[in-house]
Amino acid sequence: MIRTTVAPRPRGTRPVRVGVAAASVVGIAALAGCAAGDSDAAATPEESAATTPSVAPSASATASATGSASSGSTYVDGTYTADGSYATPESVETISVTVTLEGDVITDVEVTGDPQKRESEEYQGRFIGGISDVVVGKDIDEISVSRVAGSSLTSGGFNDAIETIKAEAAA
Repeated sequence: MIRTTVAPRPRGTRPVRVGVAAASVVGIAALAGCAAGDSDAAATPEESAATTPSVAPSASATASATGSASSGSTYVDGTYTADGSYATPESVETISVTVTLEGDVITDVEVTGDPQKRESEEYQGRFIGGISDVVVGKDIDEISVSRVAGSSLTSGGFNDAIETIKAEAAA
């Protein structure tokens, strides 16, 4: 139960119940927080970069580097490819991630999927369609994707592949 306190008011004015209005705002904010966990909701790029996913993916990598490390760079410039996998309720899915690095910044990204289930095909497609907006132009050490265009599990495979690429590209 929410209790409201109304201070004495000047004659001829109406009472304002701030406690009820504040509780309504808090309730709406709480419900909005619940919706953020809904896998069908679309996320903006700003909502996408955040925490590491709860799924423990695995990766294998094949990397090819062209060029050399830029002055002050942690990673050798070039194009790198790694596979990342992640678990869904129905299957284990794999994606292939290719990034181009220049001065530790991702200048290009390409993700290809190999969905095993129809639902995975839908979510991988959403992820692939939105990942470029989230990571291109960012330092590779500053990205950790949690949700892209409503797809949250695919990010586990993506983050795993990025970690493998970072290991391969280390100067």
